[in-house]
Amino acid sequence: MKTTAYRRRFYRRWVNNSKLYTLVVAVRETDLQLLTDKPLEEDFITRRVKRYRQDIENYISKDRRFLTALKPIEVELRARPIIKEMSRAAKKSGVGPMAAVAGAIAQALGRDLLRRGFEEVIIENGGDIFLASRKVRMVEIYAGRKKLWKGLKLKVKPQDTPLGICTSSGNVGHSLSFGCADSVVILAKNASLADAAATAVANRVQGKESLVGALGFARSIRGISGAVIIFRNQLASYGDIEFYR
Repeated sequence: MKTTAYRRRFYRRWVNNSKLYTLVVAVRETDLQLLTDKPLEEDFITRRVKRYRQDIENYISKDRRFLTALKPIEVELRARPIIKEMSRAAKKSGVGPMAAVAGAIAQALGRDLLRRGFEEVIIENGGDIFLASRKVRMVEIYAGRKKLWKGLKLKVKPQDTPLGICTSSGNVGHSLSFGCADSVVILAKNASLADAAATAVANRVQGKESLVGALGFARSIRGISGAVIIFRNQLASYGDIEFYR
């Protein structure tokens, strides 16, 4: 679940985008950086973001629980697709539906662009990423200012994309977390699920002794292909994870 507090996206300075077109679009709390192989139409992206936000806001106006719930809730059968997507991700992860909002918007936009013929699509929404690429991509893990983990990256292969790569932390960023992890990164084909699961796993990190249990919980979520948990000088991971430094 996200708060409405804005945090400057300082990490965007580290992105190597020399061979991709870049666009930053902000609509209220939604602040996106898009990197693609072809120029983007800002008006199109802005319209789509507003559409997805409107779908979510309209549903909240009918059911306030969708905004505030910290556990899964049922949604209407006639709800918009993004609402159902967030609800399914929340149910699998055991959190409220707004824990999936950043991943859901990034994923919806990513699918829009793939349908329009884009081949390289990277959408970052507050540290949550939708990635589709025909090239190997490196995604750096940020776990605060600890030198031990500085420069640690995940190597993402083209055949594993489209992929959601989402992060939650009890110490960094604007996400609501009940844990104390420096960084929890979840990989899944579905970015909504990766986002919700990152929150759920991070909530379970209460200290060094909790890492095995938190990782076990991540493994139990159907649809998750990998997880990385960083707590102080400890790192735990599972799945098809390839680190690079």
